[in-house]
Amino acid sequence: MSDEEDRVLRSRRLVSKQCVYSEQGDVARRTEGDRVFRTVRNGLVDLEHVINKKMEMRKKAEHLKNELMKEVDGHLNEFVNNLMEESTVLESMSVAPSFYPGNVEKDGHKLRGPRALLEHGKLFVSRRSLLDELFEVNHIRTIYHMFIALLILFILSTLVVDCIDEGRLVLEFDLLVYVFGKFPIVISTWLCMFLSTFIIPYGLFSVWAQGYRASSHRTIRSIFFGLLFIMFQMLGLGLMPTYFVLHHDLAPASRFIIILEQVRLIMKAHSFVRENVPRIFAFTKEKSSIVPVPQVTQYLYFLFAPTLIYRDSYPRNPSIRWGYVATKFAQVLGCLFYVYYIFVRICIPLFRNISQEPFSLRVLVLSIFNSILPGALVMLLAFFAFLHCWLNAFAEMLRFADRMFYKDWWNSTSFANYYRTWNVVVHDWLYYYAYRDFLWFFGRRFKAAAMLCVFTVSAVVHEYALAISFGFFYPVLFILFMCCGMLFNFILHDRRNGPIWNVIMWTSLFLGQGVLLCLYSQEWYAQRHCPINNPAFVDFLKPRSWTCLQLED
Repeated sequence: MSDEEDRVLRSRRLVSKQCVYSEQGDVARRTEGDRVFRTVRNGLVDLEHVINKKMEMRKKAEHLKNELMKEVDGHLNEFVNNLMEESTVLESMSVAPSFYPGNVEKDGHKLRGPRALLEHGKLFVSRRSLLDELFEVNHIRTIYHMFIALLILFILSTLVVDCIDEGRLVLEFDLLVYVFGKFPIVISTWLCMFLSTFIIPYGLFSVWAQGYRASSHRTIRSIFFGLLFIMFQMLGLGLMPTYFVLHHDLAPASRFIIILEQVRLIMKAHSFVRENVPRIFAFTKEKSSIVPVPQVTQYLYFLFAPTLIYRDSYPRNPSIRWGYVATKFAQVLGCLFYVYYIFVRICIPLFRNISQEPFSLRVLVLSIFNSILPGALVMLLAFFAFLHCWLNAFAEMLRFADRMFYKDWWNSTSFANYYRTWNVVVHDWLYYYAYRDFLWFFGRRFKAAAMLCVFTVSAVVHEYALAISFGFFYPVLFILFMCCGMLFNFILHDRRNGPIWNVIMWTSLFLGQGVLLCLYSQEWYAQRHCPINNPAFVDFLKPRSWTCLQLED
């Protein structure tokens, strides 16, 4: 009896479970049917939901794609850079000098291995300029086209205004004729500077090197020839070009060309001697009978090459693209006319009569902010014309393959990085021959003093070039360089990485260009409107724009 009751109970449980399962299935089917029904009935609502889902998935895919591309790009760049460095090290080990002062520590021990070779000086590798690569991207090239369109508008506005004022087209370019005045004197002065730099430093070094090993008074011999070289640097390349510039009263652009060439040749002569003297010192300890004096052709090539670091040989391209050379020189000419129209349409009307207005803080502030746009344009045009077009044109004619004359300074988030990337050619010279040699001589614990020394040298040379070119002493650039530049170098350092710091850097650059253009333009017109008949020495040091109004009264 009990067995029958158990079977009945089990059968009832099975029936109840089947009923529950069937009810759950019916509910699920009804739910699914209701959902399908709602989809059919409210198709618009569900379609929007699907679209939103797809958009979210697409955003996630784009984000993942960007992250993946950044990761791949970073690894690829690191791999290529390491590969280039290793190949250059292997290439340079057979020709590199065996001794460099930068390889010697304070205690006299030499660094060994590839790392020491990498530290002794700049390694040249074959690479294109950054803008040449960026201009292959249509989006970047459009920015270049925008600048061309702006130049066309400047030209049209000038022609229209001339037609209205004069009743005819005026194509005289008086400003260009004035600033490049007495150009034959510029050419003759440059020839004298170049020939003296080609003959005297190489001759002095060759004579000293040929007799150094056999000399019984090596120290006296080295000091004697060293003093002769320093005298040539100071008198032959230092004072004589400056005297010619002032004696012939050359125009500003003509002066600027001579002063820049003067500085360039001084730096090249120093690099030639600095790189080759250690080779002679090492030669005296070897058994070789061949004195390692560079060939004349190697030195001559270096004088024209777009670098300030001497090497016996550089990476070379197989051929010359004369179309590329013509394009770069045409772009230099276009930038020259661009600057001309900026001054004619913006700067000259702004500052021509400024000395006749009563001075006030409001006038000064308005003048500075009105100068920011032309100052920024002149800065960008100077960079593009010289550091990109001019240097690339000469590099192409010489088949010079290392075109890293600048880096992506526009992406800098710190002034320290900006100083390193704006002008790589000059930065390399200052780093290896001013900063590194200072640390080698005084010790590595004086890094702050070495940095201050580099800033001072750079600021003095910049101010010297402007003072001689303009014909007056007004140390605005020196003060901005030494005060604001040094301050920003420590405040906006390499640990500042956010986009806001790039905005701050650009704002500071634009404001600095406005201050420079405003104050130097005011001083230029003050010097013209308020001449002093018998100036004392103090009058040359005191800015004329501070007292011009009192003199006119």
